[in-house]
Amino acid sequence: MNLKPLHDRVLVKRLEEEEVTKGGIIIPDTAKEKPIKGEVVAAGPGKTGDDGKNIPMTVKTGDKVLFNKYAGTEVKIDDVEHLVMREDDILAIIE
Repeated sequence: MNLKPLHDRVLVKRLEEEEVTKGGIIIPDTAKEKPIKGEVVAAGPGKTGDDGKNIPMTVKTGDKVLFNKYAGTEVKIDDVEHLVMREDDILAIIE
C-alpha cells in the first residue's frame, strides 16, 4: 500500500529505542514508552498560506525527526506501524 500525505502532513515510521540501558539493565516491552524519534517516509507538498501561495515543507523523505509524544494518528501499512502527523508536531530534525 502506498500513502501520499496531503497538505502539511507527514508519514513517519517510529525508530525503535534501545532495549538495554547504559548500566546493562534490560527493559521489558511492558515498561517501554513509545519512541519519540522517527524517520520521514513521505511528506506532503506543503501548506497553503493565507495569501493562497504554497509554503513548502521543511522536512523531506529520509529525515530523522523528533516529535511530540502523543502526536499523529497511528496507521498500519504492510504490518508496520506508522504515524500520520502535521509538520507542526515535529519538534526537530536529527542530524
